[in-house]
Amino acid sequence: MQNQGVNPSSYGLDNHGIHTTGSIYWNLGTAQLTEHSLGNKESKLAVGGALLCRTGERTGRSPKAKFIVKDEYTADRVWWGNNQPCTPEAFEVLFEMVQKHFADKNLYVQDCFAGADEAYRIPIRICNEFAWHNLFGRQLFVRPDWTKTGSHVPEWVVLYAPTLKAPANTEGTDGKSVFVVANFTKKMVIIGGTAYAGEMKKSVFSVMNMILPMKGVLPMHCSANMGAEGDTALYFGLSGTGKTTLSADPNRNLIGDDEHGWSDKGTFNFEGGCYAKVIKLSEENEPQIWNAIRFGTIVENVVYDSATRLMDFDDVAITENTRAGYPLSFIDNALIPSVGGHPKNIFFLTCDAFGVLPPVSKLSIAQAKEQYVLGYTSRVAGTEAGVTEPAPTFSACFGAPFLPLAPKVYADLLGKKLDEYESDVWLINTGWSGGPYGVGSRMKIPYTRAMITAALNGSLAQVEFDEDPHFGIAVPTECPGVPSEVLNPRNTWADKNAYDQQAAKVAGMWDEQFKKLGIRQ
Repeated sequence: MQNQGVNPSSYGLDNHGIHTTGSIYWNLGTAQLTEHSLGNKESKLAVGGALLCRTGERTGRSPKAKFIVKDEYTADRVWWGNNQPCTPEAFEVLFEMVQKHFADKNLYVQDCFAGADEAYRIPIRICNEFAWHNLFGRQLFVRPDWTKTGSHVPEWVVLYAPTLKAPANTEGTDGKSVFVVANFTKKMVIIGGTAYAGEMKKSVFSVMNMILPMKGVLPMHCSANMGAEGDTALYFGLSGTGKTTLSADPNRNLIGDDEHGWSDKGTFNFEGGCYAKVIKLSEENEPQIWNAIRFGTIVENVVYDSATRLMDFDDVAITENTRAGYPLSFIDNALIPSVGGHPKNIFFLTCDAFGVLPPVSKLSIAQAKEQYVLGYTSRVAGTEAGVTEPAPTFSACFGAPFLPLAPKVYADLLGKKLDEYESDVWLINTGWSGGPYGVGSRMKIPYTRAMITAALNGSLAQVEFDEDPHFGIAVPTECPGVPSEVLNPRNTWADKNAYDQQAAKVAGMWDEQFKKLGIRQ
């Protein structure tokens, strides 16, 4: 074993049961990791200096391979209806495979933190077989002062062995070869059989979702930004609802794009970087992300010309889930350290393909808790095989795959904070108006931006509101920059009876989901 790199920690890998005859590269910088990745033939260099990487067969997360060890600590805590259990014995079998796999490998280690707030962050360690994965960890998590890494003692460690494939039907895997297993007693995550770097990021997020509520901190799957007056806003939403687009505001500082905590001090980012989808990326539509793709950025599964190394962001030959990982400092208006105050406004974004939700409505605390648990949006016909009409999609707390605890735990904590800090919660429909998908039209982005702006500057809270007869939510009668007839969705439908029927249908879907989750009787 040969230690190399920058200020290796005195708390070595042997403390995690890892021993290797190869070299251990500690806390290498961006340039060094890029050199190693290229030298190892793991990646290519793009025009502009970004690192072009492929994740192989798995181009996204592998949810069927995600497990939590069920033991004395987790048995009565974890929401097992949402999480797959594996036995401590099965974990040890997989862990022994990782130990043997690493025994003759060169390994890359990054000592960093999850959480920008020093009061609540946890020290973590990322140990990788690939240099580019280690660069991903360096860019996505919070970097420590490199002069202090020698004394870094991780609370959690992630061991990532992408080329290790478990035998078929091994317990704790997806039944094929992939495993992503968290052990809360050993405070360790082991990953194998997949090279999709997002597994590291989301595993740590799941850990934070488990431990922070016990400290009174609400972990949140949302983006966040801050205005010139120091007002913080949060944006929740599932894929396709506009979370990234609407939170990317040149007039506000970006706190983070994906994972945050809400403590008794305020809001803080869990991460030190961004992991942005780049399919159909253009400089005109998303200049911040476009400008962030440069040396130090990892670009996953984007098609490129092998001769010119020019990237084609429109090509979906590999996957539609193309990604770019880069540090927050690559965003011009990023707030570093990424810590904000208590949110003044919270936006729940939904894409209602049924065309019946108001484009903006204000929620009471009770309604906010219900909508938080609901996590509603909808898929549209033609986007997935077998989907021939709008289909409702529910993801508790807008991030069910990453919730170790029951949704009610997070919703109750949200309600407590809303009551204490008097945040306004808005439900924003970025979906259809005037009819369902295929009949009506998508809500105009300038209108949605005008509604959010009105909420942020306080003017929307001052207008009169009417109660929606189907959903019971408060709908403003006016909003600067938005035609008043657009605010009431029933007015935009030519057939009012058809609207009433469709709205009743969606309300019924909501009620059914509430009952399923035990929120309503």
